[in-house]
Formats: sequence, structure tokens, C-alpha cells
Amino acid sequence: MSTTEIDTTELGEKIVKVIKTIYDPEIPVDIYELGLIYDVFVNEDYEVKILMTLTTPNCPVAETLPVEVEDKVKSLKLVKDAEVEITFDPPWTQELMSEEAKLELGML
Repeated sequence: MSTTEIDTTELGEKIVKVIKTIYDPEIPVDIYELGLIYDVFVNEDYEVKILMTLTTPNCPVAETLPVEVEDKVKSLKLVKDAEVEITFDPPWTQELMSEEAKLELGML
């Protein structure tokens, strides 16, 4: 690996960091801690694919949230392109929330 190349793991961590700045408008917790991000893939061309879900299929931000995720990830200098795929398989449940999110929402 040349010194100009970046480790995709490091880029993955930067992507997660930027995703953690995006909040569900109805819940005061970021979408990563809520468990809405199922997977982040980065290929060798620095194209990113994010597999995410929403709290419900008729979530009020179903149209805007994926676009916000794409835009924020694309804003990272090393990311060439980003695509968000929404899935409801498996459906989101509160079990997917991190301990931190559950604590924040008084569920622990």
C-alpha cells in the first residue's frame, strides 16, 4: 500500500463519525446509536454504500434522511461517491439501539 492510499478501515471510521452527526428528528439520538445503520461498505475506489433502515416505513424523514446521509458522507474528502440503500429486513426494533441510546432515552 502506497503512502498516498488510505486504509479503508480508517475511512470507515470517518464515515461513522460523520453519520453520528445526523439525528432522528423525533428522537434525540444520532442515527448510528439508534441502530439505523446496518452496514457501511467502502470499495478500493472509495465509493461508499450504506445499508440503513428507518424506525418505521412511513417515517416522516423517509425522503430526506437518506439524502442527508449521502450528502454528509460525500462531503468527506476521500469519498468519491456514496449511495444509501434503505431496507426493512430486518425491521428496526429498539433492541438495535446502543446502550448509550437506551440510557439517553431513559430505557435503562
